[in-house]
Amino acid sequence: MLGIIIGVASVIAMLAIGQGSKKSIEDQMSGMGTNLIFAMPGSEQRGGVRLGNSDAQSLKLTDAVAVENDCPAISAVSPEVRSGGQVVFGNKNWPSSVYGVNAKYLDIRKYKLESGRVFTEREIKTYAKVCLIGQTVIENLFDKGEDPIGQTIRFNNIPFKIIGVLAEKGENGMGQDQDDLLLAPYTTVQKRILSITYIQGIFASAATEGQNDLAIDQLTQTLRRTHKIKTGQPDDFRVMSQSELVQTFTSISNIMTALLGAIAGISLLVGGIGIMNIMYVSVTERTKEIGLRLSVGGRGSDIMMQFLVESFLLSMTGGTIGILLGILATKLISSIMNWPVVIMTTAVVFSFAVCSAIGIFFGWYPARKAAGLNPIDALRYE
Repeated sequence: MLGIIIGVASVIAMLAIGQGSKKSIEDQMSGMGTNLIFAMPGSEQRGGVRLGNSDAQSLKLTDAVAVENDCPAISAVSPEVRSGGQVVFGNKNWPSSVYGVNAKYLDIRKYKLESGRVFTEREIKTYAKVCLIGQTVIENLFDKGEDPIGQTIRFNNIPFKIIGVLAEKGENGMGQDQDDLLLAPYTTVQKRILSITYIQGIFASAATEGQNDLAIDQLTQTLRRTHKIKTGQPDDFRVMSQSELVQTFTSISNIMTALLGAIAGISLLVGGIGIMNIMYVSVTERTKEIGLRLSVGGRGSDIMMQFLVESFLLSMTGGTIGILLGILATKLISSIMNWPVVIMTTAVVFSFAVCSAIGIFFGWYPARKAAGLNPIDALRYE
C-alpha cells in the first residue's frame, strides 16, 4: 500500500500547490487592474537603423489626449514617463523609481491613498516638484511612526515635497514590489529629470471588463491615425492588456500544474505495479490454499473474485490513507512555508477513482493466474 499512499498524497499536494500558485497569480494580476490597457512605443527605423523599444520616441502627449477624447470604450487615460535613481532624505538613501503620471493613474493601476492628497492639474501644468511615495520607500527613508507628509526628499538631487502616501499594495505576479516607487506629475519628470518632450507609455482603463477588446481596437486605431500610419504599414507602438497577461500566466501555470500532476502520477503507477507484484507473490505462496478451494467445488471465477477483491481493498485502503496524508501535507506546506495552496475536489475524486482502477487492473493478472491453476498440481505444490 505504501506506493499507493505516497502516489495519492503526492498527486493531491502537487496539484494543490500548482492550483494555489495559479490563483495567487490571477489575484495579484487582477489587483493591478483587470481593465488595464497600456500602449508602449514599438521599435522604429531611423536612418536605416532600427531602434530598440526603450530608444523609440513614437508616443507624444497629443496621443494620450487623442485617446482620451476619441475612445468612448476607455474611461481613464494617463501618460507615463519613468526614471530610476537614488532617493535621499537626511542621511538615508534608497534606490527607487519615479513615475511621471496624472491623477487618473491611481484609479487605472488600483493604487489608493493612505494619507495626503493627489497632485492637481495646476501642479501638473507648472511642473511642480511634488510627489506621492510608496510604503517601501517610507520604510527605508523614515523612522517608524514618522509622518512623511510635508517632508522634502531628493531624487537624483532634485527636491520633491511629499504630498501623499500610497497604501500598501505588495508584490505583483512577476515578483515586482509595487510599493517601491514615487508618483509625480508627468510634466515634472519630463522636464526636470529626463529633459524629454515625448512620453514612454500610455496607461488606460476600459470602461468595463467586457469592453477590453473594443477599447484596444479604438486605442490602436486612434494611435494609427495620430501617427499617420497608412493601411498595410506596421504599427510603431505596442498595445497590451492586463487580461492578456493574466491569460499568459494562467497558461504557464496550467502547464506547470499538469507537469507536477504527471510526476506525482508516476508514483501511483509504481504503486500499482507494486500491488501486482505483491499479489503475484501471494498467488505463489497460497497455491495449496487455491488448490484446496478448487478441489472442494470452488470455481475459477470465485478464485479470481477473491484475489481481485484483495487487490481492490489494498489499493482503496492505500488511497484513503493517501488522501488524508495529502490533505495534511498540503496544510503543513501552506502553514510552514506560506505557499498558496488550493485543494482541488477533482484531484481527490480523481485519485480515488485511479486507486479503484489500479486495484482492478493490476490485480487482474495475478487473479487470472490463480483461477487458472490445476487443482491437482496446486495440492501437490511445495
